[in-house]
Amino acid sequence: MNKPLMPVSSYQLKLPVAGGSIETYRLAASRTFPAKLEGTLNRVAFSAAHVVADPLADGDPWLTAAIDWDRTIAFREHVWDLGLGVAEAMDTAQRGMGLDWPTSLELIQRSVGAAKARGGALVFSGAGTDHLAVEDAKTIDDVIRAYEKQIAAIEKAGGRIILMASRALAKIGRGADDYARVYDRVLSQVAEPVIIHWLGDMFDPALANYWGIDSLDRAMDIAVGIINANAARVDGVKVSLLDKQREIDMRRRLDKSVKMYTGDDFDYAELIAGDDKGFSHALLGIFDAIAPAASYALSRLAAGDAGGFHDVLGPTVPLSRHIFKAPTRFYKTGIVFMAYLNGHQDHFTMVGGQESTRSTLHLAELFRLADKAGLLSNPEMATRRMKAVLALRGIEA
Repeated sequence: MNKPLMPVSSYQLKLPVAGGSIETYRLAASRTFPAKLEGTLNRVAFSAAHVVADPLADGDPWLTAAIDWDRTIAFREHVWDLGLGVAEAMDTAQRGMGLDWPTSLELIQRSVGAAKARGGALVFSGAGTDHLAVEDAKTIDDVIRAYEKQIAAIEKAGGRIILMASRALAKIGRGADDYARVYDRVLSQVAEPVIIHWLGDMFDPALANYWGIDSLDRAMDIAVGIINANAARVDGVKVSLLDKQREIDMRRRLDKSVKMYTGDDFDYAELIAGDDKGFSHALLGIFDAIAPAASYALSRLAAGDAGGFHDVLGPTVPLSRHIFKAPTRFYKTGIVFMAYLNGHQDHFTMVGGQESTRSTLHLAELFRLADKAGLLSNPEMATRRMKAVLALRGIEA
């Protein structure tokens, strides 16, 4: 069980506030969660896991992805210990924003190997078309061949597939028929049922008008039609539109054999809890940052303790909404910053130099919200590391 709240912390530091002033912030009472799953889960829950950059590599971060493989796989072991699955090589890992396909494939191979060494830990991996430059995609067949290449490579490694949205298809697809042709062809060849990922343009502007139309209502009609027509080859659907009601509406329209995996980092607690008509499973980037709390909350839900579930997961939602605030595509910075604060890596360095995409004010508010939710596993270390980042940005302790 999670331990009771401890006496108010004695840790404090100076944090910037809007308007250019500085406040003395005192940390709240600490809260700890089990390092391993206690009990069982009645939801399938994936953490879309980040990669740990190698800060000592002699390379150009904007051009090459230098990965600390040991720390990267160790983080996945942490996720698996908590009873969560790993969604590998997704946008959380900076896929398409610093992580290229060859490095993604190596990541997938290493992660699948580590999962097998544990006796079959849960891991699904992203297959897309990102090795195909968007400007080089001329025909729908080009998109199909690109998907086939990545799927074949992942399945050769023994991996399961998350079928990612394609920037190339978003560019050249001209409506329902083009999308149906791609998905029908690709799904007809997969070795095992896949998870289909509908990633909204708030996460990736290049995916605007996905499913070939600018109306989200019509796009959902097209997506549901394609998915239900291929239900035997689809394990589930991850929807990342940050629109609670659209997810609920789609969930109710899917074939009963197809799971809904929430990708809504704004309303996940409510969606996972569900209602009398159903619930969502989870495939979330925020579960990278809050994995211990998420694991414990889900175990309380499975035990019939809905109050305990909301008591733990509810306070994490303001943090998630902050991390994923617009421009949402920069959320990865907050995910990695949480990993740094909690000791999963010894630096705040990211592939592609993405640590620079959020302001000092943003990181300060992230620290406050993480503290209030009881998500700083070692307040002394988190305070010390926050001070180090602030010092680099001109705020001395």
